[in-house]
Amino acid sequence: MRPAFTVALFALAWLAVSGSFTIPNLLLGLVAGGLSLALIRDHIRPDGRRVRPLKLLSLVLLFIKELALSAWKVAVLVASPKMVLKPGIFAFPLTVDRDFEITLLANLITLTPGTLSVDVSVDRKVLYVHALDCSDPVGARRDIAGGFEKKILEAFR
Repeated sequence: MRPAFTVALFALAWLAVSGSFTIPNLLLGLVAGGLSLALIRDHIRPDGRRVRPLKLLSLVLLFIKELALSAWKVAVLVASPKMVLKPGIFAFPLTVDRDFEITLLANLITLTPGTLSVDVSVDRKVLYVHALDCSDPVGARRDIAGGFEKKILEAFR
């Protein structure tokens, strides 16, 4: 993906997130996008692996879907009079192995309501995740592996 296109995507994402579609905000988004790309470019493709734009878009769409579903689930949990929760921490075995991929996965998990990335093991093989409702850790592991982690591997390998 060309750097200018990537910076433009970052700027558009900034406009959407900030909700302010003004010229100064667009310029701020372009500057922030350029600086972000400069900071992460060595971590995205250090070994010549390709970034697949359509797969990356698929990852973004999955995140938006998971964000909406998780926000709804948390809202229902919090609004229910009984609020039966089983919070806990579970270990998620990582398939992703590069720092960039692990960081991206941890951030996507943390940005999804009801979950929080707590720690990564020293050998970078396990990610510890806190879940607001940890009644089914096997299902949670399966959802992360088949969702975010799979999409990250498709987009960046």
